[in-house]
Amino acid sequence: MGTRLKVLSVFKTLHRTRMAVFKDDGRALTAARLKINEEFRKNKNEASEENIQKLIKMGLDVEAVLRQTVVQMEHVGENKLLLRPRKDLLLENVPYCDQPREKS
Repeated sequence: MGTRLKVLSVFKTLHRTRMAVFKDDGRALTAARLKINEEFRKNKNEASEENIQKLIKMGLDVEAVLRQTVVQMEHVGENKLLLRPRKDLLLENVPYCDQPREKS
């Protein structure tokens, strides 16, 4: 895949992730859109292939952090927050075991 296509792919992936992570939060959606667009615009004239590859890696890392660590919460009372985790963040409830299982 060409460099231009990789950059465009990262750009689109970041925006898709933004839409999923900040769903129903207009202010966060707008702020994330503006930041993503600003960073890509700021670096659009970069000519060094090495720097472009570093920027692509940073974009993919940012996408992973957003997807894996950001959780939405909503104020529902004076001292109450409602946690709204996405389905891809929920893990199977596996009990902790101090003793390793015996191989059968």
